[in-house]
Amino acid sequence: MKRTMTTLGTLMAMATPAMAAGGMETEGTSLVTILLVGFGALIVVGQVVPALVLFGGMVKGMFKTTAAKTL
Repeated sequence: MKRTMTTLGTLMAMATPAMAAGGMETEGTSLVTILLVGFGALIVVGQVVPALVLFGGMVKGMFKTTAAKTL
């Protein structure tokens, strides 16, 4: 077990510089990133619209004058 852990540790230490190396693919914003941000914005807008409708109804209900009912 000790030998396996030592081997894995050595392989990971040697692979670290290769993972940190950048190339052409690291420059700029990729299409996937733009789509992910757009999807997140769509979710936020989809949650804000019903919230504003509910808030409007709440404000309308607060300032609504009601007549006292007599029996």
